[in-house]
Amino acid sequence: MKSLQDTYAPTSICFGCGPSNQKGLRIKSFVTQDETGHDVIVAEFLAESHHEAFPGMVNGGIMGALLDCHSNWTAAYSLMKQAGIDAPPCTVTADFHVKLRAPTPSQQKIKLKARAVEVKSDRARIEAEAFTVNADGTEKLTATCTGTFVAVKEGHPAYHRWG
Repeated sequence: MKSLQDTYAPTSICFGCGPSNQKGLRIKSFVTQDETGHDVIVAEFLAESHHEAFPGMVNGGIMGALLDCHSNWTAAYSLMKQAGIDAPPCTVTADFHVKLRAPTPSQQKIKLKARAVEVKSDRARIEAEAFTVNADGTEKLTATCTGTFVAVKEGHPAYHRWG
């Protein structure tokens, strides 16, 4: 199964989610469903030492970038699904608010989960969470994010940025 980024924006250079940015984070977001059948978009990320704020802990700005890009793709997918179209509109961040709840160890897998809580014709409100995954498979919440992401129109600098 291909990620949303690889499917809809394989030439994107975005630092957080662009498949073509060799120095970026290159997250891969996938559509799943929760136990009630609602869409949940998930991604996993493995930090490297250059993502650290201090030894063993991921920089808060990197956590923000992960949650921002993952939430943006959740919004784009949600808008596409609601409109019944074959490709997502190009969306950008209008606002996002990250709460760092605990240090995020860089030696553990980071799991991102996001869902749309409100979808209008040109914008979506997203809630997202970041967890570290322990060796036994248990998850620890380390950050949360809420944000609004809007579809841009022709004339906006980001219009057609996904290819």
